[in-house]
Amino acid sequence: MADDRKRPGDAGDPADDEVFDDAVEDDKDAADGDEPVGRGGTAVAERSARPKKEVRRTGFFGRIGGFFREVVSELRKVIWPTRKELLTYTTIVIVFVTVVTTIVGLLDLGLGKAILWAFGG
Repeated sequence: MADDRKRPGDAGDPADDEVFDDAVEDDKDAADGDEPVGRGGTAVAERSARPKKEVRRTGFFGRIGGFFREVVSELRKVIWPTRKELLTYTTIVIVFVTVVTTIVGLLDLGLGKAILWAFGG
């Protein structure tokens, strides 16, 4: 009852051969470069050609303003739930908390009675 479908990574998959060939070509291109190739340990070449950001000195109020701008920017990315989803989530939380509270209360009551019975209280 084995599944005879081909999956990526199976032997003889032509897609794997193409990926392997591309990787080999990339290695050959990298070996032709003038820069030494690092094998871990000490860095031999800078990884990024991007210049470092210039650090701006802002005052206390400038930093607070920047913080609030970033907060507003992040809040725009949030996917807000619809009213129906919000009511569903709220109901689930209330039911779950009620059930767990009931279980803990009953365990507390039962263990309390057991302790009193065991020690003759």
